[in-house]
Amino acid sequence: MSPITLALMIFAVMLVLMALRTPIAIAMFAAGCTGYVLQAGWLPLANFLNTQAFARFASYDLSVIPLFILMGNFATQGGLSRALFQFAAAVMARFKGGLAMASVLACGAFGAICGSSVATAATITQVALPEMRRHGYSGRLSTGALAAGGTLGILIPPSVPLVIYAILTEQNIAKLFAAAMVPGLIAVLGYLIAISVYVRLVPGHAPAGRTADGTGMAQDEVPRLTLQALSGIVPIALVFLIVFGGIYSGKFTPTEGAAVGAAATFVAALLKREITWAGFKQCFLATAETSAMIFMIFLGADLMNAALALTQVPGQLAALVQGWGLAPVAVVGAILLFYVVLGAVMDELSMILLTIPIFFPVVMGLDFGMPRESVALWFGIMVLMTVGFGLLAPPVGLNVYVVNGMARDVPIAESYKGVLPFLLSDTVRTLLLLFFPPLSLWLVRYVG
Repeated sequence: MSPITLALMIFAVMLVLMALRTPIAIAMFAAGCTGYVLQAGWLPLANFLNTQAFARFASYDLSVIPLFILMGNFATQGGLSRALFQFAAAVMARFKGGLAMASVLACGAFGAICGSSVATAATITQVALPEMRRHGYSGRLSTGALAAGGTLGILIPPSVPLVIYAILTEQNIAKLFAAAMVPGLIAVLGYLIAISVYVRLVPGHAPAGRTADGTGMAQDEVPRLTLQALSGIVPIALVFLIVFGGIYSGKFTPTEGAAVGAAATFVAALLKREITWAGFKQCFLATAETSAMIFMIFLGADLMNAALALTQVPGQLAALVQGWGLAPVAVVGAILLFYVVLGAVMDELSMILLTIPIFFPVVMGLDFGMPRESVALWFGIMVLMTVGFGLLAPPVGLNVYVVNGMARDVPIAESYKGVLPFLLSDTVRTLLLLFFPPLSLWLVRYVG
């Protein structure tokens, strides 16, 4: 059996198991075992399994993942999302489609202390969706804006997928967070513009407006930017400044920053007086479940990548691509298109864990006229931007399913129509970052 045939067979086994609704970690593990045994036999596989699990999970760097997840769970259970939305609604009240814009802003701010796309979408939806529906926003616009806004949970640091990319490629987490800042802000601005254009080109999805502010609210219902509304976001701002100020000033490492952030978010939740004992326990339970899922995917991806490495196909692929003489940007563009297609059947964490060991050497072998570290950081941001497509685009669209499940009166087809303007914004942003790498890299120069 040729190496190419064997590599394709490994992928085929994984896809068949996924089609049978096998958990992705088990599907990758089984496909990896099959490929490894066919090439090396049972005993080498047993020896690999005997050492790989400990070697992977004993890594100190991995502890940053559950700590950032715990930080997000404290924020969710502590009721910090409501204050964010109320402040954002007060700021955006004067604009047509203002509540939809406020939802995006609240998602972006919540994502800065969460790091999870699904958690951001679900948490802000609980607060924002009833308000939007009460003021006459269509189910299409409401669910579309919330699903798209949820992706900001991984685009704006801290980002769990970005941490995983840093671990896989041995890059500096703090520099990757810095590189993601400007693209994350561009994403927020792009979504606000998408809403503004959409509510004007497609009438009937946002209130026509009974007042000059265009929100469709009576004058006494328009949110006011008061000192109380401003004070509600102070805890979130302080947590963000403590975590990222400490990381970028060199006071502590990203892992220590995640621990400090989790503790600070817990204190903020206590001050809000909304977290209960049951909610406190749920924070740790949800963190354990999510972390276990991620680490199992790590193990399955490690085994599958080891089986693919034995075929030597990744090295052959890198040499083949370099021999084609294509422009480096064209190669990265083709990889990003592959991610868009792969996102239709796989979640973002699985995509990164499975494909980065294959694509990263290919990209690092190309000449972009930049230092190797800059190429690695820029490619990480491009991957992060692209995997967000899979969270919105059918047939998976995990964020769409989560938000639509909380809006039971809205058909799923309407929610998918609602995310189309945001997918267009994602496309424009991705092309902008692809052809202008300095947008991702200029903040990195300030990180030691």
